[in-house]
Amino acid sequence: MNADLIFLPFAVVIGLWVAFSDVKTMLIPNKAVIALLAVFAVIGPFVLPLDVYAWRWAHFAVVLVIGFVLASVGPLGAGDAKFAAAMAPFIANEDIGGFLMMFSLILIAAFIVHRVAKRIPALRRATPDWQSWERRDFPMGLALGTGLPIYLALSAFAAS
Repeated sequence: MNADLIFLPFAVVIGLWVAFSDVKTMLIPNKAVIALLAVFAVIGPFVLPLDVYAWRWAHFAVVLVIGFVLASVGPLGAGDAKFAAAMAPFIANEDIGGFLMMFSLILIAAFIVHRVAKRIPALRRATPDWQSWERRDFPMGLALGTGLPIYLALSAFAAS
């Protein structure tokens, strides 16, 4: 049984919710963070060995601490920090370096796509209330919300 494949549909739905919400409102809902953590908490013990499942909660704690430090000094929003921490238990120990490299590319691509999209008049007219069009800061949820599903898909299908 491939845990990443089982987590994938939940990550897609929650990730799309986060990406859409952050682009529209510049906020990642706490309910999305809780939903992602709940998926790991409920499904994780059934699809991962219990020692792996337990240790992956350390990923959550480490990323949460780092995220709150970054949020307190400014380069990261608190919602971004919380969602990144909720994503962390889904990443296998042996994949952390690869995930960070992949996420760097996703972040750059999301930034470029967002900056280009906000300059398309038809898109702006169709979404006039989207706050990220007017703000200078970047909706990191766009990258975070797509990063986890991409990682899980790559991991799931590489393993099969």
